[in-house]
Amino acid sequence: MTSRDRIVVGVDGTEGARHALRWAIAEGLRTGVPVAAVTAWTWDAALPAGAGPRVERELAELVCRYELARFPAGGASVSVVEGDPVPVLLAAARHARLLVLGSHGHGRLRRALLGSTSRRCARHASCPVVVVPLPQRQPIDNVHRIARRY
Repeated sequence: MTSRDRIVVGVDGTEGARHALRWAIAEGLRTGVPVAAVTAWTWDAALPAGAGPRVERELAELVCRYELARFPAGGASVSVVEGDPVPVLLAAARHARLLVLGSHGHGRLRRALLGSTSRRCARHASCPVVVVPLPQRQPIDNVHRIARRY
């Protein structure tokens, strides 16, 4: 297996990251390529001591919930790294086949003020980047119409 034979997916516990993880798992299973789930965290004075191990456990539970266990032995991994998400993800994906990220669906103003992890990763990654969009929600009228059919 070469170093390009893995898919790196950024996981941060958001809905967008869950969709990205599902997409990465499906792509990994389809192509037989291992998936590496990566999350980055930074110390916040408001976090209690020992928050790092707690974050790692929570990520591992999230990853297990989304069936990384379906991979053959050695086909999936979980990494929790202290640091800013962009450099952490770029380093993890340096020799990856793909970097998969979820879209958070922020509006223009927030994206302009805060920047976008996916946009920054796409600009600087050494591999292709897939940004998985959040699924569009059906308007309420449509949901009622669909429900009435059944």
